[in-house]
Amino acid sequence: MKKLIKKHFQEHRVVLDSINNLDDSIEKAADLLIQCLKNHGTIFWCGNGGSASDSQHLAGELVGRFVKERRPLKSIALTADSAVMTCIVNDYGYDYIFSRQVEALGAEGDLLVGISTSGNSKNVLNAIEVANHKKMITVGLLGKEGGVAANIVEHSIIVDSKSTARVQEMHILIGHILCDLIEEGLDLKE
Repeated sequence: MKKLIKKHFQEHRVVLDSINNLDDSIEKAADLLIQCLKNHGTIFWCGNGGSASDSQHLAGELVGRFVKERRPLKSIALTADSAVMTCIVNDYGYDYIFSRQVEALGAEGDLLVGISTSGNSKNVLNAIEVANHKKMITVGLLGKEGGVAANIVEHSIIVDSKSTARVQEMHILIGHILCDLIEEGLDLKE
C-alpha cells in the first residue's frame, strides 16, 4: 500500500511541476472572469463526474466566498439542478443537458467555463457552441491535449496529462487560483 501511495504522490508532483508554464493562461482566464463580473455578467460552469463536482465547488466559492468576506458574485453550476437536468435528459438526451440551460439562462457578455478532462465531452461541447452563438465568453478548463474543446473555446487552460485523476487535481487547484485572482482583481475588501 505504501508503494502505491508514494506512486500517486510522485505522479501528482510531476504533473504539478508541468503546469508551472500555465501562469499566463491562468492570468488570461482570470482577466476574462473578472471582466465578466465587472460587467454584471454571470459565470456558468459545467462538466461531468468529478468535473461536475468541481463546477459546483467553484460556483459555490464565488457565490459564497473563497477567502475574503465580500459580496456574493454571480455564478451558477449547470450541474446542480436535478429536476432541470433530468427533464432535459428525458426529453432531449444527455448531450443537451448543459446546452439547453445555456440557451435558457445565458446572455451576451456572460461566461461559460466548460470543464473536461478529455476536452471531448459532447454535452460540454454543445454548451460551448450555444454559448459562442449567444456571444458569451467561453473558457475551457481541459486535460490531455485539450480535445475538440480547445478549438472552440475563446480561451483554454490545458493540463497536459493523460491521467484523469491528476488532471482533476490540477483543475481544482487552478480553480482555487482563479477564485483568489477574482477576489483580488475585483478589489473585494475583507
